Amino acid sequence: MADQEIGRSNDVQSWPQMELPDLSYTDAIQEIHRAIQNDWDATRQSACQTAAGRALWKHAVHDPLAELLAGETSLRTAHEKIKKDRLNNAREVSGVILAVRTLWFDSKIEAALNSFGGGAAQIVLLGAGMDTRAYRLSCLKESSIFEVDFPEVLQTKTTILQAAADSTENQNPLLTAKSLNRVPADISENDWLQKLQKVGFEPRKNTVWVLEGILYYLTHSDAVEVLKIIAENCNLTQTVLLADFMNKQSTTLCGSVFRFYCDWPEQLLPSLGFSDVKLSQIGDPDAHFGLLHDPLNLFNKLRALPRSLQTHPDDGTPCCRLYLVQASGLPNQTIQ
Repeated sequence: MADQEIGRSNDVQSWPQMELPDLSYTDAIQEIHRAIQNDWDATRQSACQTAAGRALWKHAVHDPLAELLAGETSLRTAHEKIKKDRLNNAREVSGVILAVRTLWFDSKIEAALNSFGGGAAQIVLLGAGMDTRAYRLSCLKESSIFEVDFPEVLQTKTTILQAAADSTENQNPLLTAKSLNRVPADISENDWLQKLQKVGFEPRKNTVWVLEGILYYLTHSDAVEVLKIIAENCNLTQTVLLADFMNKQSTTLCGSVFRFYCDWPEQLLPSLGFSDVKLSQIGDPDAHFGLLHDPLNLFNKLRALPRSLQTHPDDGTPCCRLYLVQASGLPNQTIQ
């Protein structure tokens, strides 16, 4: 949504400087990232782009491994967008959606674990990409983490982390989670749950399902099937679903890359078996985090409009919305 995050302002913004980090990668890591740029499609490369956004927004998002996993190309591309927005005195600097989204998921994961009343829990990251929550969130110390993604993505991630450790003669980054299992699987195939169970996932153990930045890359039928599979497991134990949904207009932002959309997730999810659905938009009190300084930013303008509108009445631009959604697997379970 970077192109939609630009809005001019006459006021000086209080954005902190977001400098390009030191790009002193080893030869081995540079070679890995060159292969990523040459061989991966847009969906897989989005994993590195997400890491780049987190790295550049490090004043808000604590992710020490993000620079390493992003790679030079993704970092430079993201940094150029930020520079352009700052020069144009934009109301929303590129990447703010990603920063808010990351912080929202972080906070809701912790809230979900607290709602379970303590004890062991499972966190399943579908489309995990270059996510490093298993290394950086202290709230996961009693939780088992399962990262599910394409085999080549997870293998590359593991190789980068190992190459960095070898080059500095240090051990691999320390887990903050109790355990981490990487599960090579394509979630558009219906065997991914079985693969999860083979490495220790327990359907009857309290679980948080995290679908960050993944659903809209799927076809409509595949996305709905993934949600159905999760919903079927909600009947077995306390379960929390955390996911983000694009509306129809947002899928036009990157050509054919984005496919699945849902204008009304709070209606879709109950029809699939979820309950207690709560929906937020960027800029809402629980999806702000002090990062949206300008009161006239795009997100507040959209929040003030009926969600049924497809184009903005002032300028005719598409009303591109990102919905941050949490849902429960049990009727009486709530998250504050």
